Amino acid sequence: MSLAGSQQKIFLRLLAALRPNWHSDANLPAGISELFAANRSFGSRDRRLYRELIYTTLRYLPWVEPLLDTDPTRATKVVAWLAADLPATRAYRMAHCGDWPDCPTTVEAKAAYLKFDAGAVLPAWLPRHCAEAGVAPNLDALHQRASLWLRLNTNDVTRITTEFAAKAWPTRPTAVMPGALEVLAEADVTKSDAWAAGLFEVQDLGSQLILAIAGVSPGGRWLDACAGAGGKTLQLASLVGSAGRVEAHDIRQAALRELEIRASRAGAENIGVLPALSEGTLYDGVLVDAPCSGSGTWRRAPHLKWTTSAGQVTSAAEKQLELLTKFSAFVRPGGRLIYATCSLSRLENEAVVEAFLSASKNFSVEMPAKAMGATPRSVGFAILPATHNTDGFYLAALRKS
Repeated sequence: MSLAGSQQKIFLRLLAALRPNWHSDANLPAGISELFAANRSFGSRDRRLYRELIYTTLRYLPWVEPLLDTDPTRATKVVAWLAADLPATRAYRMAHCGDWPDCPTTVEAKAAYLKFDAGAVLPAWLPRHCAEAGVAPNLDALHQRASLWLRLNTNDVTRITTEFAAKAWPTRPTAVMPGALEVLAEADVTKSDAWAAGLFEVQDLGSQLILAIAGVSPGGRWLDACAGAGGKTLQLASLVGSAGRVEAHDIRQAALRELEIRASRAGAENIGVLPALSEGTLYDGVLVDAPCSGSGTWRRAPHLKWTTSAGQVTSAAEKQLELLTKFSAFVRPGGRLIYATCSLSRLENEAVVEAFLSASKNFSVEMPAKAMGATPRSVGFAILPATHNTDGFYLAALRKS
Protein backbone atom coordinates (compact mmCIF):
# COMPACT_ATOMS: atom_id res chain seq x y z
CA MET A 1 0.00 0.00 0.00
CA SER A 2 1.23 3.52 -0.80
CA LEU A 3 2.07 5.99 1.96
CA ALA A 4 -0.97 8.12 1.04
CA GLY A 5 -3.19 5.04 1.16
CA SER A 6 -1.85 4.07 4.57
CA GLN A 7 -2.41 7.63 5.83
CA GLN A 8 -5.97 7.53 4.52
CA LYS A 9 -6.68 4.35 6.51
CA ILE A 10 -5.21 5.86 9.68
CA PHE A 11 -7.22 9.06 9.17
CA LEU A 12 -10.48 7.09 8.84
CA ARG A 13 -9.59 5.12 11.95
CA LEU A 14 -9.01 8.36 13.89
CA LEU A 15 -12.36 9.74 12.72
CA ALA A 16 -14.12 6.56 13.80
CA ALA A 17 -12.65 6.96 17.29
CA LEU A 18 -13.74 10.61 17.53
CA ARG A 19 -17.14 10.34 15.89
CA PRO A 20 -19.16 9.18 18.94
CA ASN A 21 -18.22 12.41 20.73
CA TRP A 22 -18.03 15.16 18.14
CA HIS A 23 -21.65 16.24 18.54
CA SER A 24 -21.48 16.31 22.34
CA ASP A 25 -17.96 16.82 23.70
CA ALA A 26 -17.07 20.50 24.10
CA ASN A 27 -13.61 19.35 25.20
CA LEU A 28 -12.98 17.38 22.01
CA PRO A 29 -9.48 18.87 21.38
CA ALA A 30 -8.29 17.16 24.58
CA GLY A 31 -9.66 13.89 23.19
CA ILE A 32 -7.76 14.48 19.94
CA SER A 33 -4.54 15.05 21.88
CA GLU A 34 -5.12 11.87 23.88
CA LEU A 35 -5.76 9.95 20.67
CA PHE A 36 -2.48 11.15 19.22
CA ALA A 37 -0.62 10.33 22.43
CA ALA A 38 -1.99 6.78 22.28
CA ASN A 39 -0.56 6.38 18.75
CA ARG A 40 3.15 6.59 19.51
CA SER A 41 4.05 5.70 15.93
CA PHE A 42 3.03 9.20 14.80
CA GLY A 43 5.87 11.58 14.11
CA SER A 44 5.41 15.36 14.37
CA ARG A 45 4.66 15.67 10.65
CA ASP A 46 2.06 12.90 10.89
CA ARG A 47 0.39 14.69 13.82
CA ARG A 48 0.28 17.94 11.85
CA LEU A 49 -1.28 16.12 8.87
CA TYR A 50 -3.94 14.30 10.87
CA ARG A 51 -4.71 17.34 13.01
CA GLU A 52 -5.37 19.44 9.91
CA LEU A 53 -7.53 16.71 8.37
CA ILE A 54 -9.53 16.24 11.57
CA TYR A 55 -10.10 19.97 12.07
CA THR A 56 -11.09 20.32 8.41
CA THR A 57 -13.62 17.53 8.94
CA LEU A 58 -15.05 19.39 11.94
CA ARG A 59 -15.25 22.68 10.01
CA TYR A 60 -17.28 21.04 7.26
CA LEU A 61 -18.89 18.25 9.29
CA PRO A 62 -22.38 18.36 7.68
CA TRP A 63 -20.72 17.86 4.28
CA VAL A 64 -18.34 15.10 5.36
CA GLU A 65 -20.21 13.05 7.95
CA PRO A 66 -22.88 11.56 5.61
CA LEU A 67 -20.13 10.50 3.20
CA LEU A 68 -18.38 8.54 5.95
CA ASP A 69 -21.35 6.16 5.87
CA THR A 70 -22.01 6.05 2.12
CA ASP A 71 -18.62 6.65 0.46
CA PRO A 72 -15.66 6.98 2.87
CA THR A 73 -13.17 7.20 0.00
CA ARG A 74 -14.93 10.27 -1.35
CA ALA A 75 -15.15 11.64 2.19
CA THR A 76 -11.37 11.54 2.51
CA LYS A 77 -10.97 13.12 -0.93
CA VAL A 78 -13.32 15.97 0.01
CA VAL A 79 -11.44 16.56 3.27
CA ALA A 80 -8.08 16.53 1.48
CA TRP A 81 -9.38 19.10 -1.02
CA LEU A 82 -10.76 21.36 1.71
CA ALA A 83 -7.68 21.09 3.95
CA ALA A 84 -5.12 23.87 4.04
CA ASP A 85 -2.14 23.52 1.71
CA LEU A 86 0.64 23.07 4.27
CA PRO A 87 4.03 21.34 4.15
CA ALA A 88 2.54 18.52 6.22
CA THR A 89 -0.53 18.09 3.97
CA ARG A 90 0.87 18.81 0.51
CA ALA A 91 1.84 15.30 -0.59
CA TYR A 92 -1.34 13.78 0.88
CA ARG A 93 -3.54 16.34 -0.88
CA MET A 94 -1.80 15.79 -4.20
CA ALA A 95 -2.23 12.01 -3.90
CA HIS A 96 -5.94 12.18 -3.04
CA CYS A 97 -7.31 15.22 -4.89
CA GLY A 98 -4.61 16.23 -7.34
CA ASP A 99 -7.03 15.60 -10.21
CA TRP A 100 -9.44 18.25 -8.87
CA PRO A 101 -9.09 22.01 -9.49
CA ASP A 102 -7.52 24.17 -6.82
CA CYS A 103 -9.84 24.63 -3.87
CA PRO A 104 -11.50 28.08 -4.06
CA THR A 105 -11.39 30.49 -1.13
CA THR A 106 -15.12 31.03 -0.61
CA VAL A 107 -17.51 28.61 1.04
CA GLU A 108 -20.10 29.31 -1.68
CA ALA A 109 -17.67 28.26 -4.43
CA LYS A 110 -16.59 25.15 -2.52
CA ALA A 111 -20.23 24.19 -2.02
CA ALA A 112 -21.04 24.77 -5.69
CA TYR A 113 -18.21 22.48 -6.85
CA LEU A 114 -19.09 19.73 -4.37
CA LYS A 115 -22.85 20.23 -4.83
CA PHE A 116 -23.42 20.80 -1.12
CA ASP A 117 -25.44 23.37 0.80
CA ALA A 118 -23.17 26.27 1.79
CA GLY A 119 -25.43 27.24 4.67
CA ALA A 120 -25.12 23.82 6.29
CA VAL A 121 -21.59 24.52 7.55
CA LEU A 122 -23.03 26.73 10.31
CA PRO A 123 -25.63 25.76 12.92
CA ALA A 124 -29.05 26.92 11.76
CA TRP A 125 -29.44 29.24 14.75
CA LEU A 126 -26.30 31.34 14.24
CA PRO A 127 -27.37 33.56 11.30
CA ARG A 128 -30.37 34.65 13.38
CA HIS A 129 -27.96 35.76 16.10
CA CYS A 130 -25.38 37.34 13.77
CA ALA A 131 -26.49 37.89 10.18
CA GLU A 132 -22.97 38.74 8.95
CA ALA A 133 -21.65 35.34 10.01
CA GLY A 134 -23.79 33.52 7.44
CA VAL A 135 -22.49 35.36 4.38
CA ALA A 136 -19.14 36.27 2.81
CA PRO A 137 -16.63 37.43 3.85
CA ASN A 138 -17.22 36.36 7.47
CA LEU A 139 -18.58 32.95 6.49
CA ASP A 140 -15.33 32.35 4.63
CA ALA A 141 -13.16 33.67 7.47
CA LEU A 142 -14.89 31.36 9.95
CA HIS A 143 -13.81 28.40 7.80
CA GLN A 144 -10.15 29.32 7.52
CA ARG A 145 -7.37 28.27 9.85
CA ALA A 146 -6.93 30.78 12.64
CA SER A 147 -3.86 32.99 12.46
CA LEU A 148 -1.23 33.00 15.18
CA TRP A 149 -1.02 36.48 16.68
CA LEU A 150 1.43 37.83 19.24
CA ARG A 151 1.19 40.87 21.50
CA LEU A 152 4.66 42.29 22.02
CA ASN A 153 6.00 43.28 25.43
CA THR A 154 9.00 45.05 23.96
CA ASN A 155 9.82 47.84 21.53
CA ASP A 156 12.79 45.81 20.25
CA VAL A 157 10.84 43.93 17.59
CA THR A 158 14.00 42.82 15.80
CA ARG A 159 15.01 40.73 18.80
CA ILE A 160 11.93 38.60 18.12
CA THR A 161 11.86 38.68 14.33
CA THR A 162 15.56 37.85 14.01
CA GLU A 163 15.21 34.74 16.14
CA PHE A 164 12.02 33.73 14.33
CA ALA A 165 13.61 34.24 10.92
CA ALA A 166 16.44 31.91 11.93
CA LYS A 167 13.78 29.28 12.72
CA ALA A 168 12.03 29.89 9.35
CA TRP A 169 9.06 31.51 11.09
CA PRO A 170 8.18 34.55 8.94
CA THR A 171 6.17 37.33 10.59
CA ARG A 172 4.34 40.48 9.62
CA PRO A 173 3.00 43.44 11.60
CA THR A 174 -0.46 44.93 11.19
CA ALA A 175 -1.23 48.59 10.66
CA VAL A 176 -4.35 48.47 12.83
CA MET A 177 -2.53 47.59 16.05
CA PRO A 178 1.04 48.62 16.84
CA GLY A 179 2.71 45.95 18.91
CA ALA A 180 0.83 43.05 17.28
CA LEU A 181 2.65 40.54 15.11
CA GLU A 182 1.28 37.71 12.96
CA VAL A 183 3.35 34.53 12.65
CA LEU A 184 3.03 33.10 9.15
CA ALA A 185 4.10 29.55 9.89
CA GLU A 186 3.14 26.57 11.97
CA ALA A 187 5.31 27.32 14.96
CA ASP A 188 5.52 26.50 18.65
CA VAL A 189 6.56 30.00 19.63
CA THR A 190 6.74 28.99 23.29
CA LYS A 191 9.94 27.16 22.38
CA SER A 192 11.85 30.37 21.70
CA ASP A 193 14.27 32.50 23.66
CA ALA A 194 12.00 35.51 23.11
CA TRP A 195 9.13 33.69 24.82
CA ALA A 196 11.29 32.65 27.75
CA ALA A 197 12.42 36.26 28.11
CA GLY A 198 8.80 37.48 28.27
CA LEU A 199 9.08 39.55 25.10
CA PHE A 200 5.62 38.58 23.83
CA GLU A 201 2.34 36.88 24.68
CA VAL A 202 0.22 34.73 22.38
CA GLN A 203 -3.03 36.68 22.01
CA ASP A 204 -5.41 36.91 19.07
CA LEU A 205 -5.46 40.32 17.42
CA GLY A 206 -9.21 40.61 17.98
CA SER A 207 -8.68 40.07 21.69
CA GLN A 208 -6.03 42.79 21.70
CA LEU A 209 -8.38 45.19 19.93
CA ILE A 210 -10.97 45.05 22.73
CA LEU A 211 -8.93 47.13 25.17
CA ALA A 212 -7.45 49.22 22.37
CA ILE A 213 -10.91 50.26 21.17
CA ALA A 214 -12.10 50.81 24.75
CA GLY A 215 -9.20 53.25 25.16
CA VAL A 216 -7.68 52.30 28.52
CA SER A 217 -5.45 55.14 29.79
CA PRO A 218 -2.28 54.92 31.91
CA GLY A 219 -2.78 54.92 35.65
CA GLY A 220 -5.74 53.89 37.79
CA ARG A 221 -6.76 50.78 39.66
CA TRP A 222 -8.52 48.12 37.62
CA LEU A 223 -10.27 44.84 38.33
CA ASP A 224 -10.20 42.06 35.75
CA ALA A 225 -13.21 40.23 37.14
CA CYS A 226 -13.13 37.09 34.94
CA ALA A 227 -9.39 36.95 34.37
CA GLY A 228 -8.87 33.30 33.48
CA ALA A 229 -5.23 32.67 32.61
CA GLY A 230 -4.75 36.37 32.08
CA GLY A 231 -4.32 37.25 28.42
CA LYS A 232 -6.26 40.50 28.77
CA THR A 233 -4.98 40.99 32.35
CA LEU A 234 -1.43 41.24 31.03
CA GLN A 235 -2.49 43.63 28.26
CA LEU A 236 -4.46 45.74 30.75
CA ALA A 237 -1.43 45.88 33.04
CA SER A 238 0.69 47.08 30.12
CA LEU A 239 -1.84 49.80 29.25
CA VAL A 240 -2.19 51.20 32.79
CA GLY A 241 1.59 51.07 33.19
CA SER A 242 3.67 51.40 36.32
CA ALA A 243 1.40 54.17 37.63
CA GLY A 244 -1.60 51.80 37.60
CA ARG A 245 -2.50 48.45 39.07
CA VAL A 246 -4.61 45.49 37.94
CA GLU A 247 -6.20 43.02 40.33
CA ALA A 248 -7.22 39.73 38.71
CA HIS A 249 -10.08 37.59 39.96
CA ASP A 250 -11.45 34.26 38.78
CA ILE A 251 -13.26 31.35 40.40
CA ARG A 252 -10.79 28.96 38.71
CA GLN A 253 -7.75 28.78 40.94
CA ALA A 254 -5.69 26.83 38.40
CA ALA A 255 -6.19 29.65 35.88
CA LEU A 256 -4.98 32.21 38.42
CA ARG A 257 -1.85 30.15 39.09
CA GLU A 258 -1.16 30.13 35.35
CA LEU A 259 -1.69 33.91 35.31
CA GLU A 260 0.92 34.35 38.05
CA ILE A 261 3.45 32.36 36.00
CA ARG A 262 2.74 34.44 32.89
CA ALA A 263 2.92 37.72 34.81
CA SER A 264 6.28 36.73 36.28
CA ARG A 265 7.68 35.83 32.86
CA ALA A 266 6.43 39.13 31.40
CA GLY A 267 7.83 41.14 34.32
CA ALA A 268 4.37 42.58 35.05
CA GLU A 269 4.81 43.73 38.63
CA ASN A 270 1.58 45.74 38.75
CA ILE A 271 -0.71 42.67 38.80
CA GLY A 272 -2.22 41.18 41.94
CA VAL A 273 -4.27 38.00 42.15
CA LEU A 274 -7.54 37.95 44.12
CA PRO A 275 -9.07 34.50 44.71
CA ALA A 276 -11.91 36.31 46.51
CA LEU A 277 -13.27 39.85 46.19
CA SER A 278 -13.80 42.23 49.11
CA GLU A 279 -17.30 43.68 49.11
CA GLY A 280 -17.26 47.47 49.04
CA THR A 281 -13.92 47.76 47.22
CA LEU A 282 -14.17 50.26 44.34
CA TYR A 283 -12.06 50.48 41.20
CA ASP A 284 -11.42 53.09 38.52
CA GLY A 285 -12.26 50.44 35.97
CA VAL A 286 -13.69 46.93 35.82
CA LEU A 287 -13.28 44.52 32.92
CA VAL A 288 -15.88 41.77 32.62
CA ASP A 289 -14.58 39.39 29.95
CA ALA A 290 -17.54 37.10 30.42
CA PRO A 291 -17.61 33.33 29.86
CA CYS A 292 -19.62 32.71 26.70
CA SER A 293 -20.56 30.23 23.99
CA GLY A 294 -17.28 30.88 22.18
CA SER A 295 -18.89 31.20 18.75
CA GLY A 296 -16.30 33.82 17.85
CA THR A 297 -13.56 31.20 18.20
CA TRP A 298 -15.04 28.67 15.78
CA ARG A 299 -12.24 29.07 13.26
CA ARG A 300 -9.81 27.61 15.84
CA ALA A 301 -12.37 25.47 17.72
CA PRO A 302 -14.74 24.24 14.96
CA HIS A 303 -16.07 21.41 17.13
CA LEU A 304 -17.98 24.02 19.17
CA LYS A 305 -20.29 24.59 16.19
CA TRP A 306 -21.74 21.13 16.73
CA THR A 307 -21.72 21.00 20.54
CA THR A 308 -23.36 24.41 21.15
CA SER A 309 -27.13 24.84 21.03
CA ALA A 310 -29.28 27.95 20.91
CA GLY A 311 -30.52 26.99 24.38
CA GLN A 312 -26.97 27.04 25.72
CA VAL A 313 -26.50 30.53 24.27
CA THR A 314 -29.63 31.70 26.08
CA SER A 315 -28.39 30.20 29.35
CA ALA A 316 -24.98 31.80 28.86
CA ALA A 317 -26.60 35.21 28.32
CA GLU A 318 -28.51 34.90 31.59
CA LYS A 319 -25.26 34.16 33.45
CA GLN A 320 -23.48 37.02 31.67
CA LEU A 321 -26.11 39.53 32.78
CA GLU A 322 -25.76 38.23 36.31
CA LEU A 323 -21.96 38.67 36.20
CA LEU A 324 -22.14 42.12 34.64
CA THR A 325 -24.59 43.25 37.30
CA LYS A 326 -22.53 41.73 40.11
CA PHE A 327 -19.19 43.21 39.07
CA SER A 328 -20.64 46.63 38.19
CA ALA A 329 -20.95 47.18 41.95
CA PHE A 330 -17.14 47.43 42.12
CA VAL A 331 -16.98 50.47 39.80
CA ARG A 332 -16.45 53.79 41.57
CA PRO A 333 -18.63 56.78 40.66
CA GLY A 334 -17.18 58.17 37.44
CA GLY A 335 -15.39 54.88 36.76
CA ARG A 336 -15.52 52.62 33.71
CA LEU A 337 -17.06 49.23 33.04
CA ILE A 338 -15.96 47.23 29.99
CA TYR A 339 -17.98 44.20 28.94
CA ALA A 340 -16.50 41.74 26.42
CA THR A 341 -17.18 38.30 24.97
CA CYS A 342 -15.72 36.05 22.29
CA SER A 343 -19.24 35.41 20.99
CA LEU A 344 -20.90 36.43 17.74
CA SER A 345 -24.43 36.15 19.19
CA ARG A 346 -26.38 39.34 19.83
CA LEU A 347 -28.07 37.52 22.74
CA GLU A 348 -24.74 37.35 24.58
CA ASN A 349 -23.62 40.76 23.42
CA GLU A 350 -25.76 43.84 22.89
CA ALA A 351 -28.86 42.19 24.39
CA VAL A 352 -26.99 41.63 27.67
CA VAL A 353 -25.76 45.22 27.78
CA GLU A 354 -29.19 46.61 26.89
CA ALA A 355 -30.80 44.58 29.70
CA PHE A 356 -28.11 45.78 32.12
CA LEU A 357 -28.55 49.44 31.15
CA SER A 358 -32.31 49.14 31.49
CA ALA A 359 -31.89 48.06 35.11
CA SER A 360 -28.80 50.16 35.95
CA LYS A 361 -29.68 53.79 35.27
CA ASN A 362 -26.38 55.07 36.69
CA PHE A 363 -24.41 53.60 33.77
CA SER A 364 -24.29 54.95 30.22
CA VAL A 365 -22.57 53.96 26.97
CA GLU A 366 -19.27 55.58 26.04
CA MET A 367 -18.33 55.87 22.39
CA PRO A 368 -14.67 55.10 21.63
CA ALA A 369 -12.40 57.63 19.98
CA LYS A 370 -11.56 55.05 17.29
CA ALA A 371 -13.54 51.94 16.39
CA MET A 372 -10.52 50.45 14.53
CA GLY A 373 -12.75 48.73 11.98
CA ALA A 374 -15.17 47.19 14.48
CA THR A 375 -18.83 46.99 13.46
CA PRO A 376 -21.27 49.17 15.47
CA ARG A 377 -24.15 47.45 17.24
CA SER A 378 -27.15 49.00 18.97
CA VAL A 379 -24.76 49.28 21.91
CA GLY A 380 -21.08 48.42 21.65
CA PHE A 381 -19.09 46.97 18.78
CA ALA A 382 -18.55 43.58 17.13
CA ILE A 383 -15.09 42.60 15.93
CA LEU A 384 -15.98 40.33 13.01
CA PRO A 385 -13.52 37.66 11.80
CA ALA A 386 -13.05 38.94 8.25
CA THR A 387 -12.26 42.53 9.20
CA HIS A 388 -8.74 41.94 10.51
CA ASN A 389 -8.32 38.14 10.15
CA THR A 390 -9.16 37.43 13.79
CA ASP A 391 -11.51 35.54 16.04
CA GLY A 392 -14.88 37.21 16.64
CA PHE A 393 -15.43 39.44 19.68
CA TYR A 394 -17.79 41.99 21.16
CA LEU A 395 -17.17 44.91 23.52
CA ALA A 396 -19.14 47.68 25.14
CA ALA A 397 -17.58 50.48 27.21
CA LEU A 398 -19.78 52.01 29.92
CA ARG A 399 -19.32 54.90 32.40
CA LYS A 400 -20.81 55.13 35.88
CA SER A 401 -22.35 58.51 36.65
